[in-house]
Amino acid sequence: MPITTDELAAARNAWGEGLIAISKAYEEGGIDAARPVAENVLNAAYGYNLGPVLFKPTMASGEQTFRPTQHGALAYFVGHDAEYPLDGGFGIKGWRAMKSETSASFVEGDVAMWMGKVILTDKDGNVTQVDKSFGYKKDAEGTLRIVLHHSSLPYQP
Repeated sequence: MPITTDELAAARNAWGEGLIAISKAYEEGGIDAARPVAENVLNAAYGYNLGPVLFKPTMASGEQTFRPTQHGALAYFVGHDAEYPLDGGFGIKGWRAMKSETSASFVEGDVAMWMGKVILTDKDGNVTQVDKSFGYKKDAEGTLRIVLHHSSLPYQP
């Protein structure tokens, strides 16, 4: 079955809800509570079960800019990993809301791409806008999986 625009929206919303769940788990129980929530989010949303995921996080740099493995993605979302010493844990920054604005999307059968803005609000009301591109593929069970995730902060001239 071809991917629908409703499925793309649901996948983005699930990603945002997962990010918020990671933040809340961290606040309630520290890293030991946040890590399994983040693992569940990665297992539910990303296609690491299909192979490497083309993941370029917003705030990653140097030799560890790209995160094709689930271990690297987990380190990015929750930090606290000696193998990724620069990661502060993007997912544990107190997120409370996420909305997205579509620039464009492309669907071809069981593969889809989406590009737009993601607006995140933290518990203090601070807003962070991130430019994102997500690539999706349906797995054998028909679950939409992120196989490409590119993220950057908007250019400030």
